[in-house]
Amino acid sequence: MSTPETTRIFVTGATGYIGGTVLSALLAHPDSDTFDITALIRSAEKAPSFNSAGVKTVIGSNSDLDTLASLASEADVVITAADVDDVNTAKAILQGLKEQHEKTGKVPILIHTSGTGVLIEQADGNFIADEIYSDLDIPKIESLPKTQPHREVDIAVVAADEEGYARTYIILPSTIYGIANTLLTSLGVQNPYSRQIPRLIKAGLAREQGGVVGKGLNVWPSIHVDDIGTLYTTIFDAARKGPDAIGHGRQGYYFGENGEYSVGELSQAIAKLLYEAGLGKSPEATLFTDDELTKYVGGRWLGTNSRARAERARLIGWNPIHDVNSLYASLKVELEEIVANQ
Repeated sequence: MSTPETTRIFVTGATGYIGGTVLSALLAHPDSDTFDITALIRSAEKAPSFNSAGVKTVIGSNSDLDTLASLASEADVVITAADVDDVNTAKAILQGLKEQHEKTGKVPILIHTSGTGVLIEQADGNFIADEIYSDLDIPKIESLPKTQPHREVDIAVVAADEEGYARTYIILPSTIYGIANTLLTSLGVQNPYSRQIPRLIKAGLAREQGGVVGKGLNVWPSIHVDDIGTLYTTIFDAARKGPDAIGHGRQGYYFGENGEYSVGELSQAIAKLLYEAGLGKSPEATLFTDDELTKYVGGRWLGTNSRARAERARLIGWNPIHDVNSLYASLKVELEEIVANQ
């Protein structure tokens, strides 16, 4: 009887919200006994927990470019889920993949994390954008300027596929929500929290009042953390079947979304929850000042539009199960968790 071939997997961002969720999904995969997984982590203290779960660890960071290149050069599949806008990090990984191809003739797989932030249009909360992007509409995606968030790295990733030394797939999550409940969170080595919605809640707590940008008319897509995990494994499974299974390279953009939400309505829902919990002065969201946006949420992104349709992702068999109602249902739990951890 033949032994299943081992798949060597290298993961970055394994302690993070996305990376930890993806790694946990791989560890629960039916073929996990054929996986040889290595994770680059910063903390030596966390290594034993990863090792106990069957994950090899290398201590370092994404600024250790030689280490990144070396690990990528030895992997059949690389999954990047950290520092996704760092061009030097991306170049180091791509260099490692290229070296592997030149030495062995193999074409390794790269599953890269980007985000629908690449689609943003600034509205200061005052209008809903007409422009809606489909992950099937490649010319429209390629029309995005290099100055958009994530875009410069995305271009480099696609170029690697075009040159033939790597087979690349770019996953673009939207607003991810939900508290991750994974093997790695149970071991205490993964961040279980998202960024966008907790920032908005924390801003309301700090100013003792839920806030909104402009008229709150802008919209974003959303996706539950569990559903984004299944998007990665769906692409991972298909990619391992060969180059003709699903689109890659220029045809390899996959949006992660399952419905849009109004940022203004979300802001109002948070303001109401804060008020009902005795943590806000009014159930009505009030305008953030520019200083508050900088201080609490990291700038004006909260007033942007990002509109995406995950049509390619659904065509390959991805079926997200949580919709926008789940997003609103998650807010109270998020608030309670933030308050409990303060």
